[in-house]
Amino acid sequence: FQCLVFVGNHGVAKKNVSAYSSKVTEQMLNNFQSGGAAINQLCDLSNISLSVIPINLQKPTKDFSEEKAMNLEETFSAMQLGYDSVPKKCDLLILGEMGISNTTSATAISCALYNTSVKKWTGLGTGISEKKLRNKISVINKGLKLHGKKFDSVVDILSSFGGREMAAIAGAIIAARVRGIPILLDGFVSTASAATLTIFNKNILEHCLISHISSEPGHKGIILKLNKEPILDLNMKLGEASGGAVAALIIKAALVTHNKMATFPEAGVSQKI
Repeated sequence: FQCLVFVGNHGVAKKNVSAYSSKVTEQMLNNFQSGGAAINQLCDLSNISLSVIPINLQKPTKDFSEEKAMNLEETFSAMQLGYDSVPKKCDLLILGEMGISNTTSATAISCALYNTSVKKWTGLGTGISEKKLRNKISVINKGLKLHGKKFDSVVDILSSFGGREMAAIAGAIIAARVRGIPILLDGFVSTASAATLTIFNKNILEHCLISHISSEPGHKGIILKLNKEPILDLNMKLGEASGGAVAALIIKAALVTHNKMATFPEAGVSQKI
């Protein structure tokens, strides 16, 4: 099993939509690299290989409420990085992310894709106040008004709202599809990133499972739109692929039971009467 965690910074963070500043993104990257984050412990427990991939953190995307978050070259570059990060041989790929303010981008993308209520689909992210929540909703509405909700291109919607880690997830999903690798999507941001690909082909996510349903209201909505069932419902809100790693334990349990459990005839158990 392989876990990829893509890390990106968002220009919209300057609009005070998160409980933390953008510098926390790099601080968390250092924590991943030193082995101190939750995902490090869960991957160790599950015997999952972990790769943490920062993407140009010194240059955040632009503020999507004022202009496009990325130009087309930046978007393609991030998607290509994601594509190239997928191992050629892998039994299961877990995709996660880290990036302060990325639930703001994920909500904007989700509301654009499905033309849904920003108020209903916007959550507290890393634990913002009600005042910041109202501001977050306002910023997302401003971005949707600027860029619209009708997109016929995956690259266009990703470049409009960002971020680089989300484009990388989309690229990784494409690579896994080409190579026949099943995917566990982590939470809201990973799922929103994946959902952009349905603009290209509504069935393109058939190789993807939803590891868990997060506490973000938009995640439940987008899962319903994708007609998928989450493996776990634990009210998780951490991100960084932690839900995916926990769900991988369930998958391992299912596999070992299926492959090694004796059938009734093998165990000498009588049939029904």
